[in-house]
Amino acid sequence: MTHLCLDDLERAARTVLPGEIWDFLAGGSGAEASLEANRAALERIFVIPRMLRDLTGATGEAEVLGRPAAVPMAVAPVAYQRLFHPEGELAAARAARDAGVPYTICTLSSVPLEEIAAVGGRPWFQLYWLRDEKRSLELVRRAEDAGCEAIVFTVDVPWMGRRLRDLRNGFALPDSVTAANFDAGDAAHRRTRGQSAVAEHTAREFAPATWESVEAVRAHTDLPVVLKGILAVEDATRAVDAGVGGIVVSNHGGRQLDSAVPGIEMLGEIAAALSGWDGEVLLDGGIRSGGDILKALALGASAVLVGRPVMWGLAADGEDGARQSLELLAVEFRNALGLAGCDSVSAARRLGTRVPGR
Repeated sequence: MTHLCLDDLERAARTVLPGEIWDFLAGGSGAEASLEANRAALERIFVIPRMLRDLTGATGEAEVLGRPAAVPMAVAPVAYQRLFHPEGELAAARAARDAGVPYTICTLSSVPLEEIAAVGGRPWFQLYWLRDEKRSLELVRRAEDAGCEAIVFTVDVPWMGRRLRDLRNGFALPDSVTAANFDAGDAAHRRTRGQSAVAEHTAREFAPATWESVEAVRAHTDLPVVLKGILAVEDATRAVDAGVGGIVVSNHGGRQLDSAVPGIEMLGEIAAALSGWDGEVLLDGGIRSGGDILKALALGASAVLVGRPVMWGLAADGEDGARQSLELLAVEFRNALGLAGCDSVSAARRLGTRVPGR
């Protein structure tokens, strides 16, 4: 089936997924204020297009972490993708490969990271800090050995946010879906009324990351380390001092602190504070169209991460659906880029923006 926009894919995914799995994918923490704010903040921003520009040879291609990408975006890390389709991460990774954008393998992937990386394309590996530092660093080494190009170190999950949809559903993983990258026992499968088995599992396995954790990861790999979950300017500047290769401005899709500011609200300030830095500033959270990608670039991002929309496509039609979600974003982005009078991604970063009423 042909879908004309990501909203179409969202409706299709909601139709086919069981209610509790849809809630696991779509939900946020607490009252979901930050989840809703991500979209509201993006919708308030408008770009100021330029006219009478030469668009001969216009292209949406970009460099992301030093290597070419067809569009300035990457697939965000999403846990347990076999919840959404039997092929899970393998199908999504193939779609990203074919779309010419990086794919981020999650620590909590439901397929071993080596199998996902073997799909090809541009695999990155997302790291959660585990209670056993040795196991964390083993994951980093496995990712490097498997051919991953970067370590995306998620730093905003000392433990999982309180997600009421999962608590109400007593959510637990089905037996067919496991944390494939390490032996996690059966904690994530043990259904208890009023509890999230996934949250119980992560509370057992995860530890709060620190700046010392960042240094340990950097010392353990030659890959660029990207810190995901940065919102404060002070944390962004400290990340630069720590020698990382990039940061992802993100409130974890509204799934951690419910009242955390949307990343797009902090993006401009952080990008300005890091002006002249040779690392990259990416944005995650609420991207739902190519126009949203254009807004992020105009506010200083080098690229964006996209998570839920790719999972909508995966749920709706497997690999073909995931590919279609990425193709829609690419088509919309190139259209928005040209209509804004930009012949390149670098030109988009020179656009002005306005928030009406401010």
